[in-house]
Amino acid sequence: MTTYHFVAASERFLTEEEPLEEVLRERVRNYGEQGKAIDFWLVRRPAFLDSPDLAGTTQAVPRPAAAVVSTDEKFITFLKLRLEFVLRGRFEAPTAAIPDALAGA
Repeated sequence: MTTYHFVAASERFLTEEEPLEEVLRERVRNYGEQGKAIDFWLVRRPAFLDSPDLAGTTQAVPRPAAAVVSTDEKFITFLKLRLEFVLRGRFEAPTAAIPDALAGA
């Protein structure tokens, strides 16, 4: 089982209103220079937000939603500080409630 960390917000906010593409592109470039494997993903309409395990915290995220999911907690902390108006959380997967961490709804 893997722990995933995420920031989530409305899809429009993350993909149109914020400079997220620029941040992710820079991160990909940096990982390439370091020879590090990608450990973050942009997930549109993430299914995990509808998991009963997260229902109490994720219901405030406007739908349709998007999320940046990563196994790197420090990167998600950085994104939360950079993007401000996002929900930050974490979950374990695979589980019965979340069989695929990166699945879209």
